[in-house]
Order: sequence, then structure tokens, then C-alpha cells
Amino acid sequence: MGAVLTQNTAWRNVERAIENLKEADVLTPHGLIGLDEARLARLIRPAGYYNVKARRLKHLMNFLDEEYGGNLERMFTEPLSSLRGELLAVKGIGPETADSILLYAGEKPTFVVDAYTRRVLFRHGMITDGASYGDIQDLFMQSLPQDVALYKEYHALFVRLAKTFCKTKPLCAGCPVEDGWPTSNEK
Repeated sequence: MGAVLTQNTAWRNVERAIENLKEADVLTPHGLIGLDEARLARLIRPAGYYNVKARRLKHLMNFLDEEYGGNLERMFTEPLSSLRGELLAVKGIGPETADSILLYAGEKPTFVVDAYTRRVLFRHGMITDGASYGDIQDLFMQSLPQDVALYKEYHALFVRLAKTFCKTKPLCAGCPVEDGWPTSNEK
């Protein structure tokens, strides 16, 4: 739910939308499957782009229902690579959303690349302007052990770094990486 709702919006707005779904007692796969798109859009309005997101959520819930009987646990027993491909085939689900679902809801070891990660890496010369999602994801997945908790921590740290220092207008003074990335020889 959060992976779709957080597209192009702040998390506090997502929390309000989720609270609306809880209050309406539809914050389950079966509750969302049975909900008509217009009502869903009204409930998730605080998350912005509510008509588009309602459609995307309906596509995702229909996929979950048709392929896995609405059972998330069953869905997450699938291997990472095949499930990622299935999610990417759902209309409105791109790599970042699919990987967020897999990492945070499915506890699958895949690295989420978002705008914050991209901004920090670009500004510090770790990637080029045209680096693809896959290239950036590979940078992490080939350099780090496949560990769900570690990937979540890295993602959270990039978000925090970007929100605190590496903003649209950067605040470089005091940034923990202002002197560059530590090397393996540095403590």
C-alpha cells in the first residue's frame, strides 16, 4: 500500500491516506479488492494523485487476487526474481515500487533506488547523470551482502542524508560525506 501511495508525495500524506483506509475498515487485500475505484480515490486523497494511485492500487490488488487468491504470504513465497518480474508486469508498478514492495513487505533482499539515493550518489560523483535504475541497484547489490536489514538501513540513511543535507538546494557544510566517501582504509 505504502509503496504505491508514496509515489511523488511525502510520507505524512501517505499516513493520512492509510488512516482513512483503516477507519473505513478496508486496509486488507480483500477489503481493497472489494472497494470501487471512486471510493478508494476519495479515501486516499491525502496522498495526492489519488485517481491515478487508486487505479494502480486496483491493478495491484487484482493481480494479487488473480494470481495468489489475495494472499500476500503466498505471494511472498515466490522467488525474488520471478516475483519482481510479475510485479513489474502490473500496470503502474515500476522498479522502485516493485522493489519497495519486495524489500519492505516481502522481506526480500533487493535494494530500492529512489530519487534521494540518485541525488546523493550523483552529487558525490558515484554515478553519472544518465545512470539507469538497474545500474544504481547493481552498484549496491554487487557491493553489499544480500541482507534485508542492511538494505533497509542503507535506504533509510540515504533518505535521511538527502532530506537533511543533500536537499534540492544542498547544505554541504556539516554533511557526513562532505569530505568524500570513506575508503576501506579509513575508520
